[in-house]
Amino acid sequence: MLDKIFEYLHFQFSIEAPIVLLILILLEAVLSADNAIALAAIAQGLENKKLEEQALNLGLVVAYVLRITLLLTATWVEKFWQFELLGAAYLLWLVWQHFTSEEEETDGHHHHGPRFSSLLQVIPVIALTDLAFSLDSVTTAIAVSEERWLVITGTTVGVFTLRFMAGLFIRWLDEFDNLEDAGYITVAFVGLRLLLKVINDAFVPPQWIMVTVITLILAWGFSKRNVPEDEELVLAKADPETSASVSE
Repeated sequence: MLDKIFEYLHFQFSIEAPIVLLILILLEAVLSADNAIALAAIAQGLENKKLEEQALNLGLVVAYVLRITLLLTATWVEKFWQFELLGAAYLLWLVWQHFTSEEEETDGHHHHGPRFSSLLQVIPVIALTDLAFSLDSVTTAIAVSEERWLVITGTTVGVFTLRFMAGLFIRWLDEFDNLEDAGYITVAFVGLRLLLKVINDAFVPPQWIMVTVITLILAWGFSKRNVPEDEELVLAKADPETSASVSE
């Protein structure tokens, strides 16, 4: 009798675990798009492509340790609204700093936000930013499954996905004029969502609304491609009307 029970439990586990894991990975990928843009924009403050890659690698290693710590203490952390308030305040401060800082142009790309002179300055910022985002995504992950090993596995894959996406966004930030602003607008929405959770859970919009809004904002972010000045000159000589439409 016991053998049959164990066989049944093993069958249930083997069928459900991969499905739950897939859901967790998809959740991490969907919810990390705005996080990836923010981390890419922060790394760009180094103004050195090699250092930017190193900053993302090392920053996300620290961030991963912080995420696992948050997962293991999630039940305790959820009891204290102060953590979510600090996370919301930090994300909204990042947004305020971005939109109030002077705009600088580097290689045809307009950049807001702080500049960094070393990896030691930017790594803590990347790690803390990811941790603030994780305050929201970790509670979502735990709601999907109480199996900690599944959540940790999903988080591990999620960090690798985040690193890959942040690497893409570093290149795309140079190509699309509105993408950096779009990324920080989505950061503002995440910060406000955390703030609403502190005030009253009833005010928090459903996750599908957040995903829809973030998708629309990112679509706007990709709506205007940056054309370097030398390419504009080539277009102007080839077709003045095309050049005029691109510059608009």
